[in-house]
Amino acid sequence: MSKKSKKRGSGTSEVEVNNISRDGFWLLLDGRELFLSFKHFPWFRQATVQQVLTVELPSPGHLYWPDLDVDLAVESIEHPRRFPLVSKVRPNYTLHPTAGVGSGAYVTRSRARRG
Repeated sequence: MSKKSKKRGSGTSEVEVNNISRDGFWLLLDGRELFLSFKHFPWFRQATVQQVLTVELPSPGHLYWPDLDVDLAVESIEHPRRFPLVSKVRPNYTLHPTAGVGSGAYVTRSRARRG
């Protein structure tokens, strides 16, 4: 059983990337254009053009880039400041066991001095 093609002149994809610049890229989604800046969505900064172009709409309001394993809610694109990338909570170093100084693990300053 084959899928029917869309009417002539209409887009064949529900979501598509229609422009990429040095600052980000534009998506066309349901007749509206959304901009994803690399500042707010850094996962795309080092991606290839093909990786950015390969985007799916698995469900309404949800986008997926399978080559990058990136899932985004459309709401986070429309309002990126509501969804900060960096937690403002300071890490609790006592909860992070260390494998030793210099291993890249978190170490408190007093513990590092005892060495």
